[in-house]
Amino acid sequence: MSVLVVQHVPGEGPYVIGTALENAGLRLRHCRVWAGDPVPADLEGVEALVLMGGPAAAHSDDGFPTRRAELALLRAALAADVPTLGVCLGAQLLAVAAGGTARVGSGLQVGWGSVRSTPAARTDPLLAGLPEQLRVLHWHGDTVDLPAGATLLASCDQYPVQAFRVGGSAWGTQFHPEVDAEAVDALATAFPEEAASAPGLRESAAAELAVMAPQRDLVLARFASLAAARASHTATRTFFAPRADSWETRFADDAPAYAAAVARMDLRPGQTVLDLGCGTGRALPPLREAVGATGTVLGLDVTQAMLTTAAKAGRDRLARLLLADCTQLPLPSGVVDGIFSAGLLDHLPDPEQALREWARVSAPGAALLLFHPSGRVERAARHGRPLSPSDPLAEPNLRPMLEHNGWQLELYDDAREHFLALALRSADATSAPSGTTEPARSA
Repeated sequence: MSVLVVQHVPGEGPYVIGTALENAGLRLRHCRVWAGDPVPADLEGVEALVLMGGPAAAHSDDGFPTRRAELALLRAALAADVPTLGVCLGAQLLAVAAGGTARVGSGLQVGWGSVRSTPAARTDPLLAGLPEQLRVLHWHGDTVDLPAGATLLASCDQYPVQAFRVGGSAWGTQFHPEVDAEAVDALATAFPEEAASAPGLRESAAAELAVMAPQRDLVLARFASLAAARASHTATRTFFAPRADSWETRFADDAPAYAAAVARMDLRPGQTVLDLGCGTGRALPPLREAVGATGTVLGLDVTQAMLTTAAKAGRDRLARLLLADCTQLPLPSGVVDGIFSAGLLDHLPDPEQALREWARVSAPGAALLLFHPSGRVERAARHGRPLSPSDPLAEPNLRPMLEHNGWQLELYDDAREHFLALALRSADATSAPSGTTEPARSA
């Protein structure tokens, strides 16, 4: 896993952004398009995306052969909720990818200046708590009209769009938050005519950077921390988001197997049941049938694209679909009568913590069904690998893990055509509540 940094020209590298990301334990993966590096076709293995500035125009392919590939990458990042930061040209590309417009501006804006934070910045994950007036380095002549739904975070008189957010994970800055003394010198050397329009640019750099640095470092550290904290979710989202539209077609024949698995849970009308990692919601129809019209069915997933596909299939009429972390549930303790989970537990970074959390929200005697429409041997063969003795779903590993975290294994069936493990919530077990890191949102 790494942070993909797209760099358009030699002098406009990540500088302080790169330092902040590395300080958070993240590895940088450079895509130097000016040197001929191809823009990746997807974001698998990417924890965050950073697009730097450059002299090209976000509104034209002229002299910008990678423009369309970069826009496609940004759209994929937005669809998968990948933490994204666009700087100058990168911010303009982000706005276009989200449905906005880039255009030629009213003239160059180059040099040190101030921007005003907007009221929305007060609660922004990156800009909250910053002064209303911020000193920044401007270096651009184009501007953008933001797409519907974007949040304006900073502005100035000449160019009102100076910082913005799209969704909950993508930020754009028209100014240059990455600069240190080396970056200022590199920009002035690469673009001497533009630098000449800002007298004293180099001479005042030390004093301006001293004022800018505390806010700059805080914002970039927050972005790096956010990217690191969401890394496991980002890996899931970058895998599933581009596959969401075709998921139902690819696995259309699995519906009877899901229905048969749900039947093993012995659910009753009026009960409350969760589908954790519900994806496109293939288990939701039999779950709703089991608990009836008076029951409650919740489908939770971390990938919005999968929930959107579930809603398109009408499954939002069978269950409430929530965008939420399945290991930190937005529910009180002891309210759930059954949990269905297909293909999730062995992909979580901490399966034991997940089982404790699932036990916390479950009433004594609640059923937990771990399921997959293929057995472990068949799945290993499909992926060209042997079964691992450390596989958390292997019975010698799963049984004690369940027992240590509030569950009693009642049935273990690892057949060629399915994997199925049924456990019941232990009546005498207790599990400490867990807090949520990302709030649940209805799809």
